[in-house]
Amino acid sequence: MAPFDQPDRRDHAAAGKRPASPRASHRTAEIVFLLVDNFSHLAFSCAIEPLRIANRVSGQTLFRWSLASADGVSAVCSNRSVTLVDRGLEPLRHVDRLLVISGDEVQDRATPEILAYLRRERAAGTPIGAICSGAYLLASAGFLKDQAAAIHWEYHDVVAELFPDVRLVRGVFVADQKFITAAGGTAAADLMLHLIAAEHGPALATAVADRMVYNAVREATAEQRVSLQARHGMRNESLMRAVELAQENLEDPVSPREIARALGLSTRQIERLFQRHLGTSPKRFIMQTRLTRARNLLVQTDLSITEVAVACGFKTPSTFSKVYRAHFQVSPGAQRTTLR
Repeated sequence: MAPFDQPDRRDHAAAGKRPASPRASHRTAEIVFLLVDNFSHLAFSCAIEPLRIANRVSGQTLFRWSLASADGVSAVCSNRSVTLVDRGLEPLRHVDRLLVISGDEVQDRATPEILAYLRRERAAGTPIGAICSGAYLLASAGFLKDQAAAIHWEYHDVVAELFPDVRLVRGVFVADQKFITAAGGTAAADLMLHLIAAEHGPALATAVADRMVYNAVREATAEQRVSLQARHGMRNESLMRAVELAQENLEDPVSPREIARALGLSTRQIERLFQRHLGTSPKRFIMQTRLTRARNLLVQTDLSITEVAVACGFKTPSTFSKVYRAHFQVSPGAQRTTLR
């Protein structure tokens, strides 16, 4: 089944000239973007512009779209600009896909009204996807159990902690699941170009990317963040594996000795690798990684300080608070209040 073709949906007549793609004329796909307040303007632009350009390049109306928000009037994005919308949360008809776009403070946007709307549309058979932090809303609605999903890397820790049955990926998008997801930013463009290629052929997707001056289109599995290798200009496989082991075991932290044993190296060799390439000791690196995750959980969830401490491998809240204050110069409680 093509990405935008769904059973039991009314066909719409395509208008205009033959597309640049070698394929024949196609029906028009109807897409609704649900803009959740504080949504990412970058992600929204990267999602909608490929559709506009595809229409222009093909000479056909391959895509039509409308915008929705909770109040049916407008939505405010994270850069404070206001976007007028076409509809509120009334039931959709004859829509090929509903795409949820959110951004900062998404945990505060999982309102009963939004979740009820998403559940109702799912029950009605509307295909649903999410961009940027939108996967948080899909998980909150109960859609992503045992499914692979992409979300902006800032929300990985939060979703992993609150929705452990979601199979988070580090890639930029997931398009082969019932609920498609993209990590936000330019990952939205990667997803839309992938869908255009699947529906209308790679020639049209390439033409759209050229119009966007977008010459680094990524596959779904591309990493969201600049790799450790690129960031530090190093190519030591042992160090990269050591860092992965540290990052994968934050709730039950591994020691430098355990890392060394897993890699078949001495503790001294591991210490030299970290010092030479990262300018720090493995012990300090592990602690910084745990505390960074703790800060994310404090700011982005309502987990208690005790729950955050346990999730980040601290045996007692008092130990956690002491270490946290020493590192960030602020208590966990004050950090939560200040950054929120």
